[in-house]
Amino acid sequence: MNTIILSFVRPDAVYSGGEDLRSTGFGFPYPRKVLAQAIAARKARIPETRVLLAVGGATYGAWRALDTASIAQLVSSIGADGVDIDMELDNPACGSDGGTRISCSGGRLWRTAIDRLRTALPRPSVISLAGWSVAAYGEKNWVEAKPRSAHTGELLALFRHDVHAKIDLVNVMAYNATADFDPAEAYRAYRAAWSGPLAMGILVPPDNGQQPDASLESVRHLCRALADDLLAGPMIYAFGIDPPEGRLSAMEIAAEAKNCFVSP
Repeated sequence: MNTIILSFVRPDAVYSGGEDLRSTGFGFPYPRKVLAQAIAARKARIPETRVLLAVGGATYGAWRALDTASIAQLVSSIGADGVDIDMELDNPACGSDGGTRISCSGGRLWRTAIDRLRTALPRPSVISLAGWSVAAYGEKNWVEAKPRSAHTGELLALFRHDVHAKIDLVNVMAYNATADFDPAEAYRAYRAAWSGPLAMGILVPPDNGQQPDASLESVRHLCRALADDLLAGPMIYAFGIDPPEGRLSAMEIAAEAKNCFVSP
């Protein structure tokens, strides 16, 4: 695993240094120096590790109050490598732009967040974004792809915009969908719209979206779709979650995914 994403930081985080992380959104029961030491120890053991801070998530939505200075200070203070923009809008209001393309009312908010965070965190800092399961559906071969939701096509206009050049990685939340959802097909739709590094998410059970829980076969099914793509791989959400008895754990999913990509 070469990228670790720590969840979650508030878009309106308040942080100017110091040991107290409570105003950042992190709920870790320890001070900054412990987190910084843990990140440093991981990088010493596995130097290629990148650590990103997930900004947003399902519960932190104050994107119009985004404080990029505080977030950049937090990244620097703990020795992280950048941020993952996890903007989960309740209603992105996506629909046809009058032709064959989809546009969304939340597009400006996405572009503004990417622009401002890239200014605060210039490269080599990493900026990734979290995409909804169906956010690449709705156009071309995926006009009728299922399931349909308010997030169908949410990122397509963003990928066409010049701002996409400021993104380093896309992480797809390929879960919490329905039984109609096929993560392998979602990968193909995303790859048609985004040519850069791409990670397809696998959820540690249980899945609360009526989508079947991850199994060894479903992990293999997704890995087979990714196998020939040198810029793609799996993303596991989340370590630290205890699955119900008899369901796959994060480590079991990771071990099976590794088997897909590493020859004996």
